[in-house]
Amino acid sequence: MIRTTDGERPAIARAVAVLVLVALAALIPLLSPSVALDGTGEAAAPGVGGIGLLRTVLFAALCVPLGELFVHRLAGGLPGAPPDRARPWAPYAAGAGFVAALGLASVVSTGNLVPHSLGAIDVGGLYESRDGKLALLEVNGFAAAGLCALSARPATQIWPLAAVAVAEALRAHPAPELDPLTGSALTFVHVVCAALWVGGLVYVLRTLPLWGEARAAGVALLGLYARVAAVLLALITATGVWSTLRRMPPDTVLDQLTSTAYGRTLLAKLLVVAAVAVLALWARLRLRRAADPLTACSPARAEVVALGVVVAVSGLLTALPVPIRWT
Repeated sequence: MIRTTDGERPAIARAVAVLVLVALAALIPLLSPSVALDGTGEAAAPGVGGIGLLRTVLFAALCVPLGELFVHRLAGGLPGAPPDRARPWAPYAAGAGFVAALGLASVVSTGNLVPHSLGAIDVGGLYESRDGKLALLEVNGFAAAGLCALSARPATQIWPLAAVAVAEALRAHPAPELDPLTGSALTFVHVVCAALWVGGLVYVLRTLPLWGEARAAGVALLGLYARVAAVLLALITATGVWSTLRRMPPDTVLDQLTSTAYGRTLLAKLLVVAAVAVLALWARLRLRRAADPLTACSPARAEVVALGVVVAVSGLLTALPVPIRWT
């Protein structure tokens, strides 16, 4: 019989908890399309649940490495910070992102239809369309990010990850859209800020237990992250509201939030983001006022769970029909 030490048990419990949460988050894009579309009269694209799941994985794969690079930068500027850092998940995230991007590229290659055989996938056709080229850019971006993460200079993965974010922003706003470059710029800022927020918090919480007795440095890192996260949240909110008003004119927003699949899913995302903001405020108050500032980690862990739901809902949002623009 294999016995585990007391020190190993918490690590195993955390790993099991992460796997359970990942499985639950995967159910959101898989099971929610039918709920969001019910009674709207809208028709979903084929395989909307699977596409939503792949985009959720792709977004999560952006969050992990960007968050690690972000926290490395924050911790590097703290005086007296221990050199220990949590083991990077970036190579695994790049692998997951590569698989997700490959799956999405296969859908694009068949004219946005779910391929039922390898023979139905037209790889060469990807080079002939804008969406196909962007899908290939995302595949190659994650492949390059994985190689950079395994190299002697992992910080270089910032460039292929930025290329993936640019490709995703351009994909979300095709040329026929009114002023697509503005929409792409808003989406790029929104995606990058969200990735830094989510991935950064995960890596901070993974790093703090390694700092042991250096509690002052841990409090300083958590406080520095909280201050930057407040700016990120402001940017996420501003770009999100602006993007919503570009797709839903102000006088139609309330109607579309309840009568369209996109609007319903957006409303669900807003409610979860509001819960995240409350948890973040609770953590910040504990950090400032509690006898032990590191008790702020408890609401921060709950914040990570809620952010995981936000990522899953965001993946679903990209797969649903674009909202109706009433005039």
